[in-house]
Amino acid sequence: MPQPSNPTHHPLPIAALLALALAGFVTVLTEALPAGLLPQISAGLEISEALAGQLVTVYAVGSLLAAIPLITLTQGLRRRPLLMVAIAGFVVANTLTAFSGNYVLTLLARFLAGMSAGLLWALIAGYAARMVPEHQKGRAIAIAMVGTPVALALGVPAGTALGTLLGWRLCFGIMSVLALGLMLWVRIKVPDFAGQTASQQRSLGQVFRLAGVRSVLFVVLAFVLAHNILYTYIAPFLAAADMAASTGLVLLVFGVTSLLGIWIIGVLIDRYLRALTLASTVLFGLAVLALAVASDVPALVYVAVAVWGLAFGGVATLLQTSLAHTAGDAADVAQSMLVTAWNLAIAGGGIFGGVLLDRFGVGAFPPALLVLLTATLVVVWAARYHGFAAATADTSGGQHLHSSDLTPVLRESRD
Repeated sequence: MPQPSNPTHHPLPIAALLALALAGFVTVLTEALPAGLLPQISAGLEISEALAGQLVTVYAVGSLLAAIPLITLTQGLRRRPLLMVAIAGFVVANTLTAFSGNYVLTLLARFLAGMSAGLLWALIAGYAARMVPEHQKGRAIAIAMVGTPVALALGVPAGTALGTLLGWRLCFGIMSVLALGLMLWVRIKVPDFAGQTASQQRSLGQVFRLAGVRSVLFVVLAFVLAHNILYTYIAPFLAAADMAASTGLVLLVFGVTSLLGIWIIGVLIDRYLRALTLASTVLFGLAVLALAVASDVPALVYVAVAVWGLAFGGVATLLQTSLAHTAGDAADVAQSMLVTAWNLAIAGGGIFGGVLLDRFGVGAFPPALLVLLTATLVVVWAARYHGFAAATADTSGGQHLHSSDLTPVLRESRD
């Protein structure tokens, strides 16, 4: 990514940040791959495709249940060994999945993988932020998060094709080997950090009460819920627009513009975090409006989906960076809350989207999404001083939060 031209600029630790990005890539690929290989897994384990689909569900449950307690209990541990334990969980889980012929054992392996994901996602943003000076945190987190869109746009389709050609078990075996190599990379290139002392550690309640944390978590729930209602049920939405045969191409457009979105966010986030969050929300809203009024015009549907992907691509980076700034030294605990909220929004997208689809049809999606996005916009706009704080430029080309934005963090530290 482009770097500011300034003699006081600190070079980013690219190798270490890319190790975190690969960890995210492995996490997303492990989560999503079974969805593309349901027929093969169903045949291999001699179960129905519906039961095979629960391999995705139990992974999400493991991540949802594990993130907060695991991070809370491990605040005092050194961070690199903890990161390596999380990655080792994928080695064990994917190896078991590759060799297991028993459905229950496979479910347990997937639950373990989900727990590892919950721990890892709670670590990545805070870890990336600790590697760099304050004014580079956003860019560092953007690089660390790039594995997610790459996995969704390229890794999952490639893994699905490979699994179809060579077998689904080989895919999970390859991911185990990849995770082993990643552990070595982390050990060599990623710096270690001490855990927090007993006096530095904060309870879940203390972190939740920090000014701005609740605003960011609300935006996670509302924005990601809106996204997942539409993304989960994009096929019936397109079918209603006589574009069912184009579902794959539509998702490809979404994936490509998501990659573009995260690149743009990575370049600009340290200067314009608040403005980018507002812009992403508005762009998503405009895309939804376009889908509502022009779903019978295929060209406009593609444009709307491209704008949607552009808006969504960097939103995880925006939200994690906002929370890292807001929570300060309690970033890991706060990120575990974000992981939980994100997974709740994913589950909620399936549940609420299904209810809307069954009762009212796909025409109910745009109004519901616009309500959620309007609430998101209001909260981001109101959280000017805590949560989505405006930043002031410094002479190094970076950004600093207003001093008032750090008051609640400093006050919590004294308490």
